Amino acid sequence: MGDVAAKIKIMPEGIETDLAELKEKIKAVIPAMADLHGDIVEEPIAFGLKALIVTLIVNDEEGGTEPAEEAFAKVSGVENVQVLEAYRI
Repeated sequence: MGDVAAKIKIMPEGIETDLAELKEKIKAVIPAMADLHGDIVEEPIAFGLKALIVTLIVNDEEGGTEPAEEAFAKVSGVENVQVLEAYRI
């Protein structure tokens, strides 16, 4: 089995959400089966709202990014989580 790189978009609840704090919370809940690749990047959306883009390296076994997606969705301040890209490396 190989590894998969997954780019995940995390939308905060609103423009008042502290993104620096949210980044730390997200880093704290990354499952043991996943590794953060690079930094968490802020992506402007509209009207001052910014999404966080997280790139993870996970094993390509069944379930893949689901544990990370579920962990991120439970973080306070997160509105939704979406996988943008996933590809085998």
